[in-house]
Amino acid sequence: MDFSSLGLSPSLLQALADQNYNRPYPIQKEVIPAILNGKDVLGIGPTGSGKTAGYVLPVLMNLRNNTTSKNRHVNVLVLVPTRELAMQVREVFRLFGSALPERIKSLAVFGGVAINPQMKALQGVNILVATPGRLLELVESNAVKLSNIETLILDEADKMLNLGFKEEMNRIFALLPKKRQNLLFSATLNDDVTNIKQIILRDPLVVKIEPESDTIDLITQLAYFVQEEKKGQLLRYLIKNKDLNQVLVFTSSTYKADNVADKLRKNGIEAKAIHSKKSQKARTEALSKFKSGELRVLVATDLISRGIDIQFLPYVINYELPRSPKDYIHRIGRTGRAESPGEAISFISPEEEHHFKIVQKKMGKWVTMIDTENIELHGY
Repeated sequence: MDFSSLGLSPSLLQALADQNYNRPYPIQKEVIPAILNGKDVLGIGPTGSGKTAGYVLPVLMNLRNNTTSKNRHVNVLVLVPTRELAMQVREVFRLFGSALPERIKSLAVFGGVAINPQMKALQGVNILVATPGRLLELVESNAVKLSNIETLILDEADKMLNLGFKEEMNRIFALLPKKRQNLLFSATLNDDVTNIKQIILRDPLVVKIEPESDTIDLITQLAYFVQEEKKGQLLRYLIKNKDLNQVLVFTSSTYKADNVADKLRKNGIEAKAIHSKKSQKARTEALSKFKSGELRVLVATDLISRGIDIQFLPYVINYELPRSPKDYIHRIGRTGRAESPGEAISFISPEEEHHFKIVQKKMGKWVTMIDTENIELHGY
C-alpha cells in the first residue's frame, strides 16, 4: 500500500514524495482514512511510528474546504505537554500545509516566552498547537475562542495526564463544543489514557502499534554495574575513551541534569542540560546545537525528551533508570531509528539492579552487564 490509496490530495502526495516518505507506516494506514471520514481515533504507538504525520495529513485535508471562520476562532486544537513538542508538531503542519493551494495558518503557543507576540499572531489561525497553561491564559485574555473547534487532538496523552495537567485539561474541555472530532495519540496506554478515552472519545477507531522487535534489535544495549557515586566518572570515561559524539543522556530530575552537565563541562566535554526549568531560548539553542552536532552531549529529563526528534541519533545513555519499563523503551527508542543502528547504555547502581531486571523482563530482552570494578576511573 502507498499513500495514494489513502485518499490524500495530489499536492500532499507530492509533498510526501519531496520529503522521501515512500510508504505509510502501519499506524498511518489505519488512522488517515478514519480521520478523513470524521471518526474519533485512539492511536497508540512508540516514538518514530509516524503518529504526527498520521493526523496532520488528514486534518489538513479536512480543513481544505473549510478554512473560513470568525477571527480568533480556531478550527483545530492540538494539545501537547511541552514547548519542544509544540514547535515540532507545528513544523509538520507548516511543512505539509504549505504544499496546499488553500491558505491554512498554523501556530504554536506555549509558556516561558512573552504572551503578547502570541496574542497578535493568533489572527487568522486555523490550527493551534498549544500547551494547556498558555492556552488558558490566551483564552482568559480573549485572544482566542474555542467555541468553533471541529477537531481536538491530544498528542502524547500519556505524558499530559501523568504530569498534573488534568485540572487544566478539564477546564479546556468545558470550553469546547460538544460536537467535534476527537483524536488521542499516545506512546503508551495506561489507566489515565483509558479514563480520558472513556470521557472524550465516541466510538473510536483504536489502533495499537507494538514496538517492532527488529527496531529494538537495531539498538545495541549495554549496562554497566556501577556505584551511584561513580556514575559521573564512568560517563566521562566512556565519552572520552570511546570518543562518543552526539550523546543523549537521561536523568530523572532537573537537578541531576544540571549537575551532570556542569561536571561534564568542567572536565572539558561540551554539554548542556535541557529541562522544564530552563528558559525557552536556552532550550531551543541547546537542542539546535545538539541536532547540528555542535554540542557533544545533551542531558535531558523524560518530559523534555518528547520533543527531541533526531533521525540518526547514535548514543543514548541512561544515567538513571526511569520508573516505568515503557519509559525505558521510549528512551532507548530515540536511537536505532530510520533503520539505522544505535547504542543504548544504562548505568545500574546496586539499588537499581532489581528494577533493571523487571525492565528487561518486560522488554523481553536481556542486556549484557559489565562490572566496572576493573575499569580505572581515577582521573575522570
